[in-house]
Amino acid sequence: MLAAFTFNTAENLPVGLLNLISGSLRVSLPAAGLLITGYGLTVAVASVPLAHVTRTVPRRHVLTGVLAALVVSSLVAALATSYWVLFAARLLTALGQALFWAVMGPAAVGLFAPGVRGRVIGALSVAGSLALVLGIPAGTWLGRHSEWQVPIAVPAALGLASLVTVAALLPTSPPEEEPAAYGSEPDTRRFVTVLATGTLSATGAFTGYTYIVTFLADVSGFSPDTVSILFVAFGVACLAGVSITGALLDRFARSALTVAVATQAMGMLGLYAAGSHPVAAVVFLGLMGSALGPVFMTTQNEMLRCAPGRTDIALAANSGGYNAGIAAGAALGGLILPLADVRGTFLAGGLLTAGAGAVLLCGRLPRRHAPRSLAQSRR
Repeated sequence: MLAAFTFNTAENLPVGLLNLISGSLRVSLPAAGLLITGYGLTVAVASVPLAHVTRTVPRRHVLTGVLAALVVSSLVAALATSYWVLFAARLLTALGQALFWAVMGPAAVGLFAPGVRGRVIGALSVAGSLALVLGIPAGTWLGRHSEWQVPIAVPAALGLASLVTVAALLPTSPPEEEPAAYGSEPDTRRFVTVLATGTLSATGAFTGYTYIVTFLADVSGFSPDTVSILFVAFGVACLAGVSITGALLDRFARSALTVAVATQAMGMLGLYAAGSHPVAAVVFLGLMGSALGPVFMTTQNEMLRCAPGRTDIALAANSGGYNAGIAAGAALGGLILPLADVRGTFLAGGLLTAGAGAVLLCGRLPRRHAPRSLAQSRR
C-alpha cells in the first residue's frame, strides 16, 4: 500500500508543479506537460514486455527491483538542473511503475481467499488514491513554499521504506504457482472490452486533468491557495469513490465499472459547461474525482477475473493501456490549448469518456450466432 501511494504520488506530482517546473527550467507549459506524456507512454510501451521478461522471477525480487528504480530516479529528478535530465529520470520511474502494477495485484490478492479479492484491490486502490488526497496536494504546497525539487525528492524516502519492507517480509514462491496467477473466469471478449474502456477513459480524464490547475485559475477564477485546497477536495472525492466501490466490488464487479465511467463523463462535461461558476466547478470536480480512482481499480479487478492467461500479463496490458491513455490525453490537451481555451480540454475529455462508456455497453451485447444451414436444421 505504501508503494502504491508512493508510485502514484511520483507519477502525478508534476500536475501540481507544471507552472513551477516550466518557469524554473525555462520551457513552455505544453513542454512541461510532456513530463506526464512521456511517463505514460513509457509505461504503456514497457508494461507487457517487462512483465513477460520477468514472468518466472519471484514477485519479491521484482518488487524490490522496481522500488530501487523508484528511489534512484527520484533522487536524480530532484537534482536535475535541465529539462532533459528531469525527463530521463521520469522515464526511469515509469519503467519501475510499468512492472509494479503488473505484479503488485497478483502478489497481494494471492495472500487472501478468492472471495475477498475485490476488497484487497480496493485497499490497494485506497492507498493509491491517498496520493491525490495527501501526496499531490502536499507536494504542490511544498513546491510553492520552497522549490519544486523538494517534493520530487520525497518519494525516494518512501520508496526506500517500501523496498526494505517488501524485501524482508514478502514470501518468495514461483509466480506460476501463486493462487492468483490465472484468471478466475477467463473471457477474451470481456478482456478486450475492459482494456479498451480503461484506455479511452484514461485518455479522456487526462486530456483535462493534466491542465486542471490552469482551468481552476483561469476559468473558475480561484486563487493559487484555493486551488491547493481544491486538490485536497479532489483527492478526498477520489478516496471516497474507491472506498465505497472497493467495499462493493466483490458483489457488483461489472456494474461498478459502468457507474465509474458514467460519473467521470458527467464530471468532465459539467466542468466544461458550468466550470466558470465556482460552486458548480467544485461540484463537478468532485464528481470527476470520485470516478478517477474507481475506473482504474475496477478495470484491474476485472483483469483478475477475465484474464485469458496469466493475470500479471493481463494486468500489465491494462496498466499499459491506461498509461497510453494518460500519455495520449496529456498530449491531446497540449494540442488543444493553443487552439482553444482550457475549457476545450474538458469537452474533449468528457466526450472521450462517454465513448468509453459506449464501448463498455457494446461489449455487453449478446454475441450474434451465425444462422444454421438447412442441413444443420434438419439434423
